[in-house]
Amino acid sequence: MGNWFHDELDALNTHLLEMGSMIEYAIETGVQAMEQRNAELARTIVSYDREIDQKEREIESQCLKLLLRQHPVARDLRFISAALKMVTDMERVGDQAADISEIVSYIAQEGYIKQLEHIPKMAEKAVHMVKRAVDAFINRDLDLARAVIDMDDEVDGLFDVIKRELIELIHQNSAMGAQALDLLMIAKYFERIGDHAVNIAEWVEFAITGVHKGEKMG
Repeated sequence: MGNWFHDELDALNTHLLEMGSMIEYAIETGVQAMEQRNAELARTIVSYDREIDQKEREIESQCLKLLLRQHPVARDLRFISAALKMVTDMERVGDQAADISEIVSYIAQEGYIKQLEHIPKMAEKAVHMVKRAVDAFINRDLDLARAVIDMDDEVDGLFDVIKRELIELIHQNSAMGAQALDLLMIAKYFERIGDHAVNIAEWVEFAITGVHKGEKMG
């Protein structure tokens, strides 16, 4: 493979890092909007999802160009194929950040029925997982990819805590039901973001080892 190919691989890494930063920003800003009850800020993230979609299309085009022009084999082929799969999961993370922000834009004017304690923790862990998964790809770091996969249990555990708390609130006062369901849906989206981070990490593992364990649904 010539210098052009390796330059394009470097550019692909850069674009993946940029997309990773975009989805991290979307998640973190959505949480900020939720904590500040800022509907206007939440709506900016709903609109921002279009930019994430555009970045996905650019990366897909770049991957296809590499595949068609260079016909890579073995490890290079696996990495480009993995990148194509990864951007699909990354785009879904962007969608879910937008979904979270859309819910926040509706409930931001209300007083929350409970203190937002565990949802921000879920968000923090989910962002950490996504960032680490992308870093694992860029650095070809198998141990880091596997560490991301292991982190998913923490996100799932927080979701179970939130679900139990919200169900208890509904039992205490059925009038809290509508917002409790909205908050539960937000938590579910963060759980799915964690699942997508696992998918990304598993594609990194495939790129390095040639073995793929199978995607989690999200």
